[in-house]
Amino acid sequence: MFKHILFNLCYTCTQIKQTMKKLNILFVALLVAGAASAQTWSLDKSHAKLGFGVTHLLVSDVEGTFNQFDAKITSSKDDFSDAVIELTAEAASINTNSEGRDKHLRSADFFDAEKFAQVTFKSKSFTKVEGKKYKLVGDLTMHGVTKSVTLDVTFNGTATHPYNKKTIAGFKISGTIKRSDFAVGGATPSAIVSDEVTIAANAEFVKG
Repeated sequence: MFKHILFNLCYTCTQIKQTMKKLNILFVALLVAGAASAQTWSLDKSHAKLGFGVTHLLVSDVEGTFNQFDAKITSSKDDFSDAVIELTAEAASINTNSEGRDKHLRSADFFDAEKFAQVTFKSKSFTKVEGKKYKLVGDLTMHGVTKSVTLDVTFNGTATHPYNKKTIAGFKISGTIKRSDFAVGGATPSAIVSDEVTIAANAEFVKG
């Protein structure tokens, strides 16, 4: 009887090992297949803009851009619903069309660009809401502070470039953040420069 039980236990263990081996092989195959189907989309910088706006003295809007930035998208789905989006902008490239103001913004009073050279963003989710509308959630790092932010995205669709025949995709991004969340311009009251900063960006990406 003992030998019979021992035999059954050994047989069961062997079956479990074989099943686990098959599952491991299947898991690896799925990972490889997923990696193979994922596509990287690179930013076409000549057709992209990373802009922002604030209110000055409660009565007028001042807009600016970051002139040096890059981004990429990794996705395996045509509707980008599984997209991972990453962006890096150079803080020193801030441009509001005023040399004196831009110098002040680069200083320790605001971005402290010498110490915190880059503004970065990495998505955590890209969720389709309806039609072309998406919600983009990710970690924004600015002035040495990282916070989760939510942005609105319009996916304008894809097209084939008429000259190089590559597939392109276009997006519009908007949202609002608070500069106080990132300790930017802490000594400047919101009555002078609004705490709320609007984000307005558009980008064209090239597949492959």
